[in-house]
Amino acid sequence: MYLMRLALQSLANRRFSALLTVIAIALSVTLLLSVERVRTEARASFASTVSGTDLIVGARSGSVQLLLYSVFRIGNATNNIRWDSFEQISSQPQVKWAIPLSLGDSHRGFRVLGTNQAYFDHYRFGRDQALTLSQGKRFSDLYDAVLGADIARELGYQLGTELVLAHGAGAVSFVKHADKPFHVVGILAKTGTPVDRTIHISLEGMEALHVDWQQGMPARGAGQVSAEQARQLDLTPTAITAFMLGLERRIDTFTLQRKINEFSGEPLLAILPGVALQELWSLLSVAEKALLLVSVFVVLTGLVGMLTAILSGLNERRREMAVLRSVGARPLHIFSLLVLEAVSLTLAGIALGLALLYAGIAAAKPWLEQQYGLFLPLAWPTPSELKLLGGILAASLLMGCIPAWRAYRQALLDGLSIRL
Repeated sequence: MYLMRLALQSLANRRFSALLTVIAIALSVTLLLSVERVRTEARASFASTVSGTDLIVGARSGSVQLLLYSVFRIGNATNNIRWDSFEQISSQPQVKWAIPLSLGDSHRGFRVLGTNQAYFDHYRFGRDQALTLSQGKRFSDLYDAVLGADIARELGYQLGTELVLAHGAGAVSFVKHADKPFHVVGILAKTGTPVDRTIHISLEGMEALHVDWQQGMPARGAGQVSAEQARQLDLTPTAITAFMLGLERRIDTFTLQRKINEFSGEPLLAILPGVALQELWSLLSVAEKALLLVSVFVVLTGLVGMLTAILSGLNERRREMAVLRSVGARPLHIFSLLVLEAVSLTLAGIALGLALLYAGIAAAKPWLEQQYGLFLPLAWPTPSELKLLGGILAASLLMGCIPAWRAYRQALLDGLSIRL
């Protein structure tokens, strides 16, 4: 206890250099923990995007590509699936429910999803959580739309707001479906998934938008179909982008997957969402580990700075050490004093780093949720973060032994005679 008090008083006498050292360690700790928390929370956020879905089926491509465009609304499908193929597969005895997904349009950069009531009944996220409406109702009319929570908040849309959808999934589109506007009838509760940034309409509504389109362009003049005329037509879809399946028994998953992958009607691909997620993370793991490694080296740089500061001040403190020896301090006490100084600086840096981390999370949390759908909770450090902090403390203890050993040797040699 006496040595700790002495170490703190010694640091107080060198408060400016000590403060700079603490700040350097704190910034490196903040960076390391930020990378670790973003990495773990991003993985958890991705994993919780879809649950309870046994298979996702799309045109034959890659499993990661299919997962990205069907679940995360990233990228585009290589091809569509015929409606009769969907009906044939969804009628299999192993299938409990099926959710058709039709993508391709957007509104001010937000994706539009055409689906049916099964989407609201069976889609699950997180730990088997169902979709709920915070306002309004599900779509029922041909031109009804249900918004994700982020869209309603960012664009200020309310029930009854008119939407003009655009062709294509880009942020900017020069071809709009202005002749067939939609109206907001419902707003979904926040989910923390891509659902929050999706506009949901019926499959028939999606078909109505393109009923008079030919070769990717809208018809002109006499060939154009108005919004009311579209109501009189058969709007059964001819094709969809992908669909999700829930099975009666999980044991049938691989059997049905193989059957779909060998489907004779057209080339299809069925994937297990969990397996595709693992494949996605394996692709990202190199960048993930590289970023973590850079953060570790930044922490080591901060600790080396601390070591340099303590070593550079040893010669100036040789008289201080000699005085301590004169009042009864042993070389081991001198050694312990220097180690305690290094540990105290590191602990102060860790405490300040944690404070900066939580302040940064509190400030950036709304922006991260809005832009990336990433939730960073203001929670206590996780076990993995505590291990990292323990590693930093152990490294500082080892580094503190270097100047401590040097001071120990000097204390043995110098006694009360100081060579200046």
